[in-house]
Amino acid sequence: MEKIAVVTGAGTGIGKHTTLALLGSGYSVVATGRRTAKLETLEQEADAGNRLLTIRTDVGNENDVIRLFDVTLSAFGRVDLLFNNAGTGAAPVPMEELTLSQWDRVVATNLTGAFLCTRAAMKIMKYQTPKGGRIINNGSISAQVPRPLSAPYTATKHALTGLTKSTSLDGREFDIVCGQIDIGNAGTEMTSKMGDGALQPDGARRPEPTFDVDGVARAVLYMDSLPLDANVQFLTVIASKMPYSGRG
Repeated sequence: MEKIAVVTGAGTGIGKHTTLALLGSGYSVVATGRRTAKLETLEQEADAGNRLLTIRTDVGNENDVIRLFDVTLSAFGRVDLLFNNAGTGAAPVPMEELTLSQWDRVVATNLTGAFLCTRAAMKIMKYQTPKGGRIINNGSISAQVPRPLSAPYTATKHALTGLTKSTSLDGREFDIVCGQIDIGNAGTEMTSKMGDGALQPDGARRPEPTFDVDGVARAVLYMDSLPLDANVQFLTVIASKMPYSGRG
């Protein structure tokens, strides 16, 4: 049976590479993002015909998310995989300089967006035939340890771990499984400047290594390759020489 996947934040980076990998593995994919031009570029690169549907979506907007899953259900009839990948951060400033609007914007995308998409997916997965499905959250290693000046991003990613665990528990009865992939320094537009120096806890800036983002896409494919009676609850994939383990 062909699998149907929904990928948020699919216009660039991890979301884009994962979408292309899913299409290459025979999935049909509903790809979402806030920038129409990026989604149009994805369509051109994928050249997947009616197996790729792009929908401009602000995942922090409830009406947008309801429409996203209504259109997905109308087009494909089910949802087998949700990859909650959309995320954003705030300016790297001291916490006392953060504005409430900056905080709210990060929370809306990273946490509320993941909740809204999870809620909508579970409503479908519970009652489709065959029932069940898989939800994978992009936690980032910020779900484990913070970077300097990253309170909004780090707080939402820690909270996402709680959402992952709660979704696993609440979906158990319905064959809905939920796992989390924590990623460190995948080579994307967002990490492109790390080679010039990233802020460290001691205040210095040092270059950090990255790894091929296709490794993330392969990890997501592996997580979803398992039958629904098995789950990768947490998976961490990082650049092997990045300052993460120990003290740097």
